[in-house]
Amino acid sequence: MIYKADITVRKKLFPMFDSMNDTIILSCLQGHMGSAWVDDLEKPTVAQISVGDFVFYAGNPHAKEAEVLLQNLPENILAIVHTDEWKNRIETVHKASIEKIQRYSFKKNVEDLDRKHIEKFLSRLPEGYELKRIDASLAKEPSLHEISKDFIGQFHSIDDYVKRGVGFAILYDGKVACGASSYSIYDKGIEIEIATHHKHRRKGLATVAAAALILECLDRRLYPSWDAASLESVKLAQKLGYVLDGPYDTYYIKK
Repeated sequence: MIYKADITVRKKLFPMFDSMNDTIILSCLQGHMGSAWVDDLEKPTVAQISVGDFVFYAGNPHAKEAEVLLQNLPENILAIVHTDEWKNRIETVHKASIEKIQRYSFKKNVEDLDRKHIEKFLSRLPEGYELKRIDASLAKEPSLHEISKDFIGQFHSIDDYVKRGVGFAILYDGKVACGASSYSIYDKGIEIEIATHHKHRRKGLATVAAAALILECLDRRLYPSWDAASLESVKLAQKLGYVLDGPYDTYYIKK
């Protein structure tokens, strides 16, 4: 049997996930969003953390309830683990429905983000486009959600996003062409989500939106964490000042 972990139990899981340098894990363990499941509420030996499209596993991969946790998944999820033992476990349990892909992590040093360097990108907004903060009105705009459901999707509501999240959108003819927003939040920062409508790509819009979001985070003394799903995203992050830490395995599990 597995048990849903409340904030008291989640606090016990910090040592278990300590070697995984991912802010989305902090979002859950600190109680901001997501859910956690364990094999034992008093002395957990294996745990699962879920936030949005991501699920993380840590602890003993051979624990009695490990396979139950590995099956405790929604449709189409990205699973991340830290050890070869966990990778072997996932590949065994989900061997018929997984695809191993690469994601890219970056060093989380605020000193790498030079404000003057990032500010230069704000002046590169092409003619006809408008940069706006995502407020309650813009958060309701259908064109924002058509580009990415994850701009505000991990929050309880639009009001919750306005209260706890942060983001910027670039508009063209009143419709959202690009956005940069908080995919998730944790005590000292956010995880960045960026997306551009296919008709407006290759114009530098993602650079402008990301720069605006990063600067806003620095003003608030929040760290804007970046994790890339593609080499294109890697190049954009490096242009803004992030330093690549390296690639890591991620499992796309189709159920």
